[in-house]
Amino acid sequence: MAAQAAQLDATYSIGMHKMSDFKLVAMDMDSTLITIECIDEIADMQGLKPQVSEITEAAMRGELDFAESLKRRVALLEGLDASALERVYDERLQLSPGAETMLAAVRQAGLKTLLVSGGFTFFTERLKARLNLDYTNANELEVIDGRLTGKVLGTIVDAEEKKRTVERVCTELGIAPSQAIVMGDGANDLKMMSISGMSVAFRAKLVVREQANVALNYALMKELYPFSRLSGPANVLIMPALHSANIVAKLMQELGGTAIGPILVGLEKPVQIVQTGATVNEIVTAAAFAALATTPLSR
Repeated sequence: MAAQAAQLDATYSIGMHKMSDFKLVAMDMDSTLITIECIDEIADMQGLKPQVSEITEAAMRGELDFAESLKRRVALLEGLDASALERVYDERLQLSPGAETMLAAVRQAGLKTLLVSGGFTFFTERLKARLNLDYTNANELEVIDGRLTGKVLGTIVDAEEKKRTVERVCTELGIAPSQAIVMGDGANDLKMMSISGMSVAFRAKLVVREQANVALNYALMKELYPFSRLSGPANVLIMPALHSANIVAKLMQELGGTAIGPILVGLEKPVQIVQTGATVNEIVTAAAFAALATTPLSR
């Protein structure tokens, strides 16, 4: 599709919802809220990053059972000085671009936040304090005498546990899972995404993009800014028109839409133009927060 060729995210929406319809944003951590896979970077301290990364990638594609793959990867870390975790946090962990802006916006809109991860509590607890998150759940690495034992303590946070966590938090908040927006990138996020009112695949594996309501492959996380200005019954595609005229024309031919100002709005015929007054940066794929039933144009 033209949008994919131009490396643009496009969201085709059927039905509209306001941000006030949602009460919770649940996020995966590794490669979603942050840019790295923490276990791969920890393994790099052991000189084992290629081996661990290969297992991680296969698990995220859904080719391996997550719990078993995690045990295999953590076992390779046996004997590593626990100070390596601090080094990864201090030297390598970076938030996804725009994450702090997105979190500030959803908090301002009154939504609670949940970080639920197949990664490790060492990182989720620090991010909770740093970003003022409301809830977290992750795996706990066993440490004895200052070294990793190669084991995980307690219940492994796999796909099923992620789903249960979202359900538990929703129950605690007195809301339905349909009032949650869930973001993830790997196959182990699909179960929690399946119960949400809006599932967002953020720079995700193909298996996740194919099943999510919205797939964001190029946009910054801050461009998930709450999009409450959008209104009216319409089937809408919104994206910035910051690309060549031939790409716009091709998209218009595919969608039967109309370009207005810096905003491209594609609608099922008869064409209706939706005025928003939002800036281009606020608009990129931000319709994800305004619709429940959406599909990425790039599929």
